[in-house]
Amino acid sequence: MIGLLSAYQLGQAGLQVVLLEAGETAREASWAGGGIVSPLYPWRYQPAVTALAHWSQDYYPRLDERLVAEGGISPEVHETGLYWLDLEDEAEALRWAEHSGRPLFPRSIDQVYAAVPALGAGFTHAVFMPDVANVRNPRLGKALTAALRQMPNVQVLERSPVRAFLRDGERVVGVRTHDRELRAERVVVAAGAWSGELLATLGITLPVEPVKGQMILFKCAADFLPSMVLARGRYAIPRRDGHVLVGSTLEHAGFDKTPTEDALASLRVSAAELLPALGKAEVVRHWAGLRPGSPEGIPYIGEVPGHEGLWLNCGHYRNGLVLAPASCRLLADLVLGREPIVDPAPYAPAGRIV
Repeated sequence: MIGLLSAYQLGQAGLQVVLLEAGETAREASWAGGGIVSPLYPWRYQPAVTALAHWSQDYYPRLDERLVAEGGISPEVHETGLYWLDLEDEAEALRWAEHSGRPLFPRSIDQVYAAVPALGAGFTHAVFMPDVANVRNPRLGKALTAALRQMPNVQVLERSPVRAFLRDGERVVGVRTHDRELRAERVVVAAGAWSGELLATLGITLPVEPVKGQMILFKCAADFLPSMVLARGRYAIPRRDGHVLVGSTLEHAGFDKTPTEDALASLRVSAAELLPALGKAEVVRHWAGLRPGSPEGIPYIGEVPGHEGLWLNCGHYRNGLVLAPASCRLLADLVLGREPIVDPAPYAPAGRIV
């Protein structure tokens, strides 16, 4: 999604853009994630993550409208609100909300059970953020791809993995795929969990690694779950058509994306604790994806020092969808020399990579 939105922002600004995708667009972490338009625990992140998240949360409804108009596909931005249950750091969360001006409110447990009747027993307290949305990320990927294909100055090349970078001295001037060379004034690496491997071919050490996450999907009645709920690190997300996602695991297993029976069993237990009716529900699908893990989840956005022409927009860890609109807008601002939407210093590759 970072690559798609980067191409979208740069293409909207009038640049000639070629998007190279190793497989099919938005089929990796972008397809596999839950699509909550908020960090799971926003008060536990650095301000650099929060700044991008706030901008993106406010932007997503407008993006939905634009993508429907341009490509005819809605990413289904679904504003349901989110309940955090039995937080150990609830007081800290409420202080963060007051300081940052975000709507986060304590709720009595009776209020929660009245609002979410399917919720499991035994929870004692909660906080609620009413304006949190979720986006149907597979549809967002399709919507962005369709919009890009309508832009005469953007070319999308799928099944075109990059094999090497082209260089003129220290400057990066393009890339080589299996069947062609493409030259450009700028090359942007937005390859998710694979970004570190790509940059290693230039002798650059980027601390981005794959972190596996597994999810399960149930089909329920459309009114079964009116809001997202999160407890003990696991969450349930309702889609408009009644599908409910439950996730996710956090595994360091290299580039292995194989779903496992152990994870399925663990997720089913969490699903039944959150929403007991899911204990006997059929799992429609179970899958795994690879997050681009990075230190403190702060992405790398900007030009790589010592490698003129090489830019990064990667390393978003668990918040790629959350941070994507702001990250890609910031990248476009920096490329085009515009006033950036946020201070770019925390994301700059300079001083953060070797």
